[in-house]
Amino acid sequence: MNYSETPLADLTVEFDQRPEMPPLPGATEDHRRQGRKLAAIHRMHLMDMARIAALLRRTELGDASPEELNKAVRGLELTENMRSFGSLCGRECKVLAFHHDAEEHSIFPQLEAQQVDALTALVARLRAEHKVVHELIIRLERAAMALMFETTPENFAEAKAVYWKLEEVIRSHFGYEETQLEEAIGLFLEGL
Repeated sequence: MNYSETPLADLTVEFDQRPEMPPLPGATEDHRRQGRKLAAIHRMHLMDMARIAALLRRTELGDASPEELNKAVRGLELTENMRSFGSLCGRECKVLAFHHDAEEHSIFPQLEAQQVDALTALVARLRAEHKVVHELIIRLERAAMALMFETTPENFAEAKAVYWKLEEVIRSHFGYEETQLEEAIGLFLEGL
């Protein structure tokens, strides 16, 4: 789906449409522990998001410039990963000892190859959510650029609105991904 024409308020993730992963036969606490390593990667991205929020607040108070905000948004690891790999995970996933470049091209295909219907549906949902996140990152980059070139209340309001929508979607997506993939990552991707 092309989200470029979608109003900001409509760029969201529908909680009621998210499939749930049932417990996987054979998954142990060790598998779940390995799967929880994904949350550590997510925490790094959320720290980046917190820095952007702080900079937005400082910009609003006049303690930081729009140029600083634009530079920070463009330098987000999330932005770089989406630009380079089309994925939220990107190269940092190597920390998890996965030999892949991104969820989209390595983890997800390996999970889909397990031919577990619930897992395949879950991966399809995660891919769809990645597209929403990608669109919001693009919009945040544009809003920060517009604010840098013309510091108006309207441009600042747009940058704030896009940022808060992105944070809402990312927090929801990360939580969903972490809980639903916990067993599958440890069970099916162990040792990669």
